[in-house]
Amino acid sequence: MNKSIVQNPLLVTHYSTPHGTIPFDQIKVGHYEPAIREGIRIQKEEIDHIIKNQEAPTFYNTILPFEESGKLLQRAANVFDNLLSAETNDQMQELAKTIMPLLSVHENDISLNEKLFERIKTVYEHKDEEHLDQEQTQLLKETYESFTRNGANLDPKGKEQLRDLTQKLSLLTLQFSENNLKETNDYELHITDRQLLEGLPETSMEAAAETAHEKGKEGWIFTLHAPSYIAFMAHADNRQLRKELYMAYNTKCTHPGKTCNLDIVKHIANTRMAIAQLLGYKNYADYALERRMAQDSVHVYNLLDQLTEAYKPTALQEYAEVQELAGKEQGEDFRLMPWDWSYYSHKLKERKFNIDDEMLRPYFELENVKQGVFGLANRLYGITFKKNPDIPVYHKDVDAYEVSDCDGSYLGVLYTDFHPRDGKRSGAWMTSYKNQWKDPKTGENSRPHVSLVMNFTKPTANKPALLTFGEVETFLHEFGHSLHGLFADTAYASLSGTNVYWDFVELPSQFMENYATQKEFLHTFARHYQTEELIPDELVQRIKDSSNFNVAYACMRQVSFGLLDMAWYTRTTPFEGDVEAYEKQAWSKAQILPSVQGTCMSTQFSHIFAGGYAAGYYSYKWAEVLDADAFALFKEKGIFNTETAKSFRQNILSKGGTEHPMTLYKRFRGQEPSIDALLTRNGIKKR
Repeated sequence: MNKSIVQNPLLVTHYSTPHGTIPFDQIKVGHYEPAIREGIRIQKEEIDHIIKNQEAPTFYNTILPFEESGKLLQRAANVFDNLLSAETNDQMQELAKTIMPLLSVHENDISLNEKLFERIKTVYEHKDEEHLDQEQTQLLKETYESFTRNGANLDPKGKEQLRDLTQKLSLLTLQFSENNLKETNDYELHITDRQLLEGLPETSMEAAAETAHEKGKEGWIFTLHAPSYIAFMAHADNRQLRKELYMAYNTKCTHPGKTCNLDIVKHIANTRMAIAQLLGYKNYADYALERRMAQDSVHVYNLLDQLTEAYKPTALQEYAEVQELAGKEQGEDFRLMPWDWSYYSHKLKERKFNIDDEMLRPYFELENVKQGVFGLANRLYGITFKKNPDIPVYHKDVDAYEVSDCDGSYLGVLYTDFHPRDGKRSGAWMTSYKNQWKDPKTGENSRPHVSLVMNFTKPTANKPALLTFGEVETFLHEFGHSLHGLFADTAYASLSGTNVYWDFVELPSQFMENYATQKEFLHTFARHYQTEELIPDELVQRIKDSSNFNVAYACMRQVSFGLLDMAWYTRTTPFEGDVEAYEKQAWSKAQILPSVQGTCMSTQFSHIFAGGYAAGYYSYKWAEVLDADAFALFKEKGIFNTETAKSFRQNILSKGGTEHPMTLYKRFRGQEPSIDALLTRNGIKKR
């Protein structure tokens, strides 16, 4: 091995950092490609060793060494992929155009390796002879199915076609993300006349002034990043500016030029369809849903139809109520448009419940919220969080915490990254730098390193970061994902943590959101950042009373996204038409607001075109049925009941993908879930 490779921190076997965490401070962009190429070379050697084994294939000489192969590659690729989302730059994005196809070729080399598959297939066909335990059986099943679903049974011509399609898809999804990030970062609404900003709260004005200052300009700059955009749409009195910002956001990547995603959307949908059909499926949804709780598109549409039937009448009433208020203020001829919805909804909510985000912000100072969320985990599970400044991080805004279990033992590392910046894509997510697994020789439990990445309101020169209530809910949501990762306690990395069916992965996250409206939880941390006054009971009651405000509209919005997703991925013929027209037809039955010509969701719908939710967006509503049903048990036993929490940890959070999700859920709940708990929680169905 040459000197330059030895000096590459991504190729060091064991780090001297606390808990062997990634030495971000030592990694340069130039380290990624050599590390990934070396990781590929090493994994090829590891696989050759499996293939050349002269002994009859067994779990221990084939499946287990395959599971343990490629660890160095996985780590290097994982760091690159995570930072491509959280801390990217032009150099990283250019490098991705080399690295992503490189990884795609390597993955195909493995999954299409006939000799390797032959050994795996032999073990699978003789599995009853080895007396495997539950996790071993599941790992064998997952490994075998992964190969068959990735083309192992194709003829040589089919394998070559699959290689071409998967490499093409990796570049298309990368380009989709790059375009979306660039258009989000490039837009700014620059205002120098203060009168145009009537209605905006002080926090929004300060943040916009700070953004302008950072860009060397006078006045105020509003952007398409969530904290800026959401506040402007809810508060700005100037309707024309609301429309301008709305159109900028909802026409992202639709304009002619280098960052247009219209053709890319078609290519991604068509490529996924071609991959599925090559593998013997009717469409991509059939391929994806085979590995979901929903099982097939019939069950997905049944759920979306059930939700539409239950929620749409109420959603139309909610729209009529907001339209009525707007009409009273603007005249009977006024037609409520999408750029008016947040503004007049906010006004209506304020009138009905005397509550808004600006009233709540002072009680949700980020440091206090963080302690509240960590404290909730301590109260439920006994775990604790201690910031460790010696753990390297990838940006100055990132903090690293050592997490200890209830008995004081080391549980894992949690990174937190809260605020937007140019190098970070929009949204909020949890990811992992290291999965949990157990050493098969020593039994040592190798603990996980997980990360929470968000885009919350930033602190200003005069104020700390004061969150909206929605941001508090998002924090709880992503923290639920992190607990799923941190509590992992399985033998194999590929089955641990969030490596579960996609429509089950949102249960732990959405479950945590339930605490946002619970007084007993809010009273543990929600103090005014200036006076230290605890959030008043009557304000908490208003949060509770308003929690179902426009809940049916919100549900129909999610259903519309689910319908759009399914429309793209249940296709059986290539799409060559008009993306905008197709989209508007696909989700028409779930639309509540008037349709606006020229707008398009698909071109920026990263979840289904660049993320893992293709033919899976319904998962949010599927898991919401589960989370409402699960929290109903906590409400029955006590929302901080440690025995119920222990059962949730043991049966759901620690098990990863070691068993079928419904088996795990029924073990926790004692029954299959029904939609009733969700309908009751949302006030659609009366108790």
